[in-house]
Amino acid sequence: MTVRRSLVLGGGGLAGIAWQTGVLAALAEEGLTVTSGADLTVGTSAGATVAAQLASGLGLPELYRRQAEPSLQNTELAPAAFDAAALMETWAAILADTTDPAEARRRVGGLALAADTVPEEARRAVIADRLPAHTWPDGRLVLVTVDAHSGEVVLLDRTSGVGLVDAVAASCAVPGVWPPVTIGAGRYVDGGVRSSVNADLADGDRVLVLAPLPDEALAGQLAGLVAGGARVLPVTPDEASAAAFGANPLDPAVRTPAARAGLAQGRGIAAEAREIWQG
Repeated sequence: MTVRRSLVLGGGGLAGIAWQTGVLAALAEEGLTVTSGADLTVGTSAGATVAAQLASGLGLPELYRRQAEPSLQNTELAPAAFDAAALMETWAAILADTTDPAEARRRVGGLALAADTVPEEARRAVIADRLPAHTWPDGRLVLVTVDAHSGEVVLLDRTSGVGLVDAVAASCAVPGVWPPVTIGAGRYVDGGVRSSVNADLADGDRVLVLAPLPDEALAGQLAGLVAGGARVLPVTPDEASAAAFGANPLDPAVRTPAARAGLAQGRGIAAEAREIWQG
């Protein structure tokens, strides 16, 4: 009987990129090739960046060094006067004002469309610089985005006719912080508007979920996977990793401590991850 495996990588800013890379690098150190063994990888926001980097052909040791060593880190834009708590409160207020998920996503999309941000071209250049390769891999890689105008959830893959850089940029377009991404006649924003993890999009018997940020929907998503017969390991930041994230996960300075914390945490969960993934 064929065992299907899914890797789910959630959102979490620059801290989330570094932490997830550290966790996966630690698993690779222990001989657990999660990335090459996944039949499906689902990436949202930071997770979209990590997923695309994993598919670039660079090994995890090198990807980890690019997060942990300041001299190898790409240049990132830091949003002016970013207040993560205030942004989350704004999102929460929008979501609490309607029981219709699509309407809530439309309202958050409207916030994104109206926001004063850096130019779209400047943000795209940053995303392009993050990615060692700009072509879609042959395997199943799905990146989660949301149509800013309609609130529709849009899943992008290599069959969508959208370049990998634009797909990652769209999935990483945090409303109110970064500009929506133009694809054709549409504008697209962060897949985290649906869920910061989107674990329910996994399709497999074994599922590894890396969730850098809290997500109220995650428990239900995991329960649904388990009810469907999947063996699931959700990994969230431990105390040391959460401290390494700091108050602003978009601050480029968090990359080194978050990567190192992820590496340490990954070493601690390697045996459990192996049992779920291979057992």
